[in-house]
Amino acid sequence: MENRLLKQYRAIAHKLHPIVTVGGQGLTSGIETELDRALTDHELVKIRVNMGDRESRDAVIEQLVGLCSAELVQKIGHTATLLRHSPNADPRKSNLQRPL
Repeated sequence: MENRLLKQYRAIAHKLHPIVTVGGQGLTSGIETELDRALTDHELVKIRVNMGDRESRDAVIEQLVGLCSAELVQKIGHTATLLRHSPNADPRKSNLQRPL
């Protein structure tokens, strides 16, 4: 991903709140479904992973990126920002198409 676009996506994501939270049970089918819906609707979303150590958090984030065919924009602590472009996104819901 190009540096200029990456900075732009990070700036947009700065004001967003996490939509999906992965808890102590780890990845469930409900989390995958909800994340897929959120990426389809909003294109750029934040997720929160409340799990033990850094390695397990990173592993869960990598699994989610792979399962949802998304791109990792940023990862800070327990929060990760994911991006998946949607060709027919609703401009009222998309975080990329709404004015800042």
